[in-house]
Amino acid sequence: MASLIGRYCRRSLFYSNSLISRSCMMNRHHPSSYKFSSTVSNNLRLGDKAPNFTAETTYGKIEFHEFIGDSWCIFFSHPADYTPVCTTELGMVEKLQAEFSKRNTKCIGLSCDDLNDHQGWIKDIIETQNINDKDGKGLSYPMIADKERIVAALYGMLDDTNINNDGLPLTVRSVFIIGPDKTIKLMLTYPASTGRNFDEILRCIDS
Repeated sequence: MASLIGRYCRRSLFYSNSLISRSCMMNRHHPSSYKFSSTVSNNLRLGDKAPNFTAETTYGKIEFHEFIGDSWCIFFSHPADYTPVCTTELGMVEKLQAEFSKRNTKCIGLSCDDLNDHQGWIKDIIETQNINDKDGKGLSYPMIADKERIVAALYGMLDDTNINNDGLPLTVRSVFIIGPDKTIKLMLTYPASTGRNFDEILRCIDS
């Protein structure tokens, strides 16, 4: 068992270091803006303090712990914009916003796409998922644009078996439920092919 754990830890560290090296090679002129954490999700456990970060979102720049405030938080990732399963999931999260609000819960999503992709995709979500957008603001929760994979690496959301055309890993369907005390209460990981049941996530919050 000890050798198995050691082998896994070495693999995780190698993977994170590989991301750092690859990112710096791709961005020689701006290396400081492309850094990946060596923290992987398997090093995060229930009861751990959720790593804080600053990121650009569809609602502007946020500081994560400040965003959570005194609320609960559903922090979830999806593999890519403009994909059918992801479109359905984000539409469902929007339709459940009244239920999340009753539970003092904020939602925030993430993918490795940029803000322009997010903004264009949100229009598709509104149209295809029959979402009422009278005020024209789009989704009522923010989406993180993590093209450099900084936050995804910090939370161990990257899938080294699912690589994009640039040779970089995409995110799996991760879910973190984080309490008002900023500690992790629940972690779920789904493969890219499997959509999440957000009614079940509501049940987890209630529990």
